[in-house]
Amino acid sequence: MKKSLGIYLHIPFCIKKCGYCDFCSFPQKGTEDIKAYANELCRRISATHASEHIVDTIYFGGGTPSLLPTGSVSKILDTITNTFCVDKNAEITLECNPATADHSYFKNIREMGVNRLSMGLQSAIDHELALLGRAHSFADFLTCFDSARAAGFDNVSVDLMYGIPDQTLKTLETSLNALCRISPEHISTYGLSIEENTPFYRQRASLDLADDDMQAQMYLLCSQRLSEQDYQKYEISNFAKNGLVSRHNTRYWKRLEYLGFGVSAHSFFNTERFSSSRDIEAFLEGKDITDERYTLTDDESRQEYIMLSLRLCQGLDINEYEKLFCRNALDDLPQMNEYVNQGFMQKNGSCFSFTDKGFLVSNALLSDMLDFS
Repeated sequence: MKKSLGIYLHIPFCIKKCGYCDFCSFPQKGTEDIKAYANELCRRISATHASEHIVDTIYFGGGTPSLLPTGSVSKILDTITNTFCVDKNAEITLECNPATADHSYFKNIREMGVNRLSMGLQSAIDHELALLGRAHSFADFLTCFDSARAAGFDNVSVDLMYGIPDQTLKTLETSLNALCRISPEHISTYGLSIEENTPFYRQRASLDLADDDMQAQMYLLCSQRLSEQDYQKYEISNFAKNGLVSRHNTRYWKRLEYLGFGVSAHSFFNTERFSSSRDIEAFLEGKDITDERYTLTDDESRQEYIMLSLRLCQGLDINEYEKLFCRNALDDLPQMNEYVNQGFMQKNGSCFSFTDKGFLVSNALLSDMLDFS
């Protein structure tokens, strides 16, 4: 029986760099540059061998994948199909900036097999979008969303951010209400993080940013309001209706294999983790530059399993833990029972998971459990 495999495709081009973004992305120079990048992606995909696997998730991430010409999307998907065994029901996701796609674009990629969209909204408040440096308004997003629906997309995820400069609980609630009215199948909520080497980091002293207490209130507001609208939280930041979880992202949290193609893309394959260089010029020249490559030790695998399992609302199954590592989870993690008593965790059958209170301080709790210095 073939093992499942995910394919991640990093498309690093953007209309412009947002002030908070630390992802590997570059300003769009022209269509020919993007086509050349897509052609190099195809060359590298074609040279890959994974005959024991069946691809059941494909994810175009970025950057702004919706800047890819439809011909390049088609060529990449054809190359994957010709190189790998692809499940007929594979989840194929493409990230989209509302300023970069219209009905015609959505109709074309839907016909090519893309069956899920991930749209970057971030806020329904135009002032907040401007502060973030987004290239679209809320009205642009609504037009884009309606166009996707008209083109046949019935599985759409939307990103929402909290902790935006000048944002209040009231404006966040306005964004949540606006999003719930259009009822996407999936919503991802992210707290703004100020990363080094970004404009926001350099401007941080002058930005009106939410403190830790306000971020916590905003997180709890997202969880409460989305739960009231029948969204099920299945991971610390992700909510889905009707079981439409992100199958591709779930494979990361469940430590299933995936191959990443493109600059800065990461992979987990044949027990190895490895990543590609951010050097786009070297990539376009066909140079294979690996930033890092390593095989996890048994102890690293165990710690990774604990951390990733506890990102999920399902949590850590102590029976599964014992099968995988031949160790008793409660001997290794005696703090879990204590955290249950303190309200940071809950126990459901053989699974321990964080409560909302626990998710708010999960980094500290995991550091304690895993004895990180």
